[in-house]
Amino acid sequence: MLFGSVKSGYGVEVLDRIDRNRYLLWTADTVAPEAVAPNHFSFPVDAAISVATEGITLPTVVPVCVRDGAGSFITSIEQSASETLSEGVYSLELAAPIKLYLRVDSPVTVSSNLMQTYIHFSDETEVLIGARSLHEEPAATITTTDDPRDMIAAVSTFASALKTQSPERSFPSNRGHPPMVERGEKLHIPAGMETPDASIRLEIPPDYRSIYAAAPLVYYLGADLVPADTPRLVTETGFEYALAEERCFEETLERVLKRVFFLDCVVRTEGMHPVDLYERQKVEEGIDHDLTSLYSCPPAERIEAYFDVPFSVLEPQMPDWKVTAHIEPNPKNVEMLPFIAHRLAVVRTSRGNEISPPNEQKAIINEYLRNDSTTSNEQTVTTTGSYVQPKRTDSLEEIWIGGGIPLGANKALLEAYQNRIGRQPTESDIEITIVYNDIDLSSSLVDVETSMNAERDVVDNVYGSRSDLPFDTTIHQDLTVDELRSILRTSTDFLHYIGHIDNEGMRCVDGKLDTATVESVGADAFFLNACQSYRQGYHLIRGGSIGGIATLGDLVNSEAIKMGQTIARLLNRGFPLYAAHEIARDVTLLGGQYVVLGDGGFAITQTESGVANLCEIESIDGEYFGIDIKTYPTARRGMGTIFIPYIKSNNEYFLSGGSLSSFRLSIDELQRFFELEEIPVRINEELRWSHDIDVTTL
Repeated sequence: MLFGSVKSGYGVEVLDRIDRNRYLLWTADTVAPEAVAPNHFSFPVDAAISVATEGITLPTVVPVCVRDGAGSFITSIEQSASETLSEGVYSLELAAPIKLYLRVDSPVTVSSNLMQTYIHFSDETEVLIGARSLHEEPAATITTTDDPRDMIAAVSTFASALKTQSPERSFPSNRGHPPMVERGEKLHIPAGMETPDASIRLEIPPDYRSIYAAAPLVYYLGADLVPADTPRLVTETGFEYALAEERCFEETLERVLKRVFFLDCVVRTEGMHPVDLYERQKVEEGIDHDLTSLYSCPPAERIEAYFDVPFSVLEPQMPDWKVTAHIEPNPKNVEMLPFIAHRLAVVRTSRGNEISPPNEQKAIINEYLRNDSTTSNEQTVTTTGSYVQPKRTDSLEEIWIGGGIPLGANKALLEAYQNRIGRQPTESDIEITIVYNDIDLSSSLVDVETSMNAERDVVDNVYGSRSDLPFDTTIHQDLTVDELRSILRTSTDFLHYIGHIDNEGMRCVDGKLDTATVESVGADAFFLNACQSYRQGYHLIRGGSIGGIATLGDLVNSEAIKMGQTIARLLNRGFPLYAAHEIARDVTLLGGQYVVLGDGGFAITQTESGVANLCEIESIDGEYFGIDIKTYPTARRGMGTIFIPYIKSNNEYFLSGGSLSSFRLSIDELQRFFELEEIPVRINEELRWSHDIDVTTL
């Protein structure tokens, strides 16, 4: 974490140098920050400073949780609320894109309107400001052989990364990254990697399928994983729960994970974060146990009590799960387990169905080729490799870990997750690189150049259009092979490529560059909006990228431009790759040609509200609108993140993940809601943007 002076005005800028997140704390006058020890705060912080000021203004509406000097909860203040606290020592927790804490000995007034939050003190006073990054590094590396019993021992170490065994483990910031796993000739577990709580035991058959499916649950429960003939969950209190009777083993593990996690989210409202949680209100009557007692009891007893609650009571109120991982149960994929466990993935070990390239995409392209002159020269779906189609689940993101090219799922690659772990700190602005390599066009395809220029201009205007974040956008055009190679090796947060690609590489003025020959790739993420870019994107991941979007075959330029514009706007607003891909592919008939590679949960920038969200509206009676909000967790703000829609009639928090409760808004209320933040809005199946909508015309 890094603190610095704001570039315009007075105040402090907070920078998370690894996740590239920034947040401003404005003051009325110049402040002189001084570093202080982080141990002044009740919660862990990575760095802290002291400033003297009469007040702080936050550039966005941020829920503020107020505690006394000992850490006990006092109150919370949300949008359009105000509260004054008398003289005393207070700790203020700010739910900003970067986790921030203020500590002050003074009377405090916290208030907010529709756009900003204000924190005032009675006079100039010393304010301690602490910041914590959500970035997590594995603490160690476990070596395991291909023997399933050694793998069981390795997976048992995952829970050593949990920061608590209380229900607060349901907050993503309390779930540290499990140790890395690598294959070797001998099992080796470094000291300090022991299971934190041996009171819960998960017994499974010693085979790859069972181990892979159980890994996320073992991690979240803090359980000891042991080999056994019959799979079951056992606690030291004598409780036993069969894991493969009425349902298949993997589905049973999924229900156990979702049950425990969801009830932890409900019960944690009795602890350090007593917010008004919507889901608690919906299920509390169906829970016979006292929630205060559940919060305080030991983990084994709490787990046993959770199974007294019928799953049918919980399931309708559960958030949509972020990710299902379809994984081939072979020994090499054991190295992926720490990453899917950290994301609390539902695991499916079925192979998936091998299929031919989708004929409907060929038919659409052929129809365009007959009627649209603005197309590329290539005219067939030619991406090489076998195709596989995993069975869809209800998760927001489906990932495929195995051989072949997935349809309907993201291609997860081990190197992508490893590259993210090794991401280097930076103090620079968010860097966007746009490459426009439209080479050797024939005169009959002049409209193609016009179209690509249009995409370049729109993309250039979109990236960096946010006033709250500093961007550095660079455009390169008509590059040689050596020039493009140099750019691909240069560090940048995001690469947006517009041009021509085939199986031989990226077309340049003097030949083609195959990204397989680029040893070190500097782009964290990419979008290759060109025909047949899958293979080139694959090698960008292998060379150093974290994630990206590429294509399986040919495109039609008019449709590719729609996709390019939409992807740019979504990524610019903080949507992760998987969500941007899901939303944008519906704006074009050729959306099925695009696929996410690497870590789909990666976002190149932060959202204003902390959670990426899509709004869908419909008119009710001409005076009121029904509004549904869909939220998308990211790799950093994963399952367990809470979100409060800033709607005047709402004072409840929701768990992030899928659709929230529906709201009924008047024309004026909807217009004010749209003015708060630029978000994508779906109206009658058409994707629009909130700042472009005049509600009175709907």
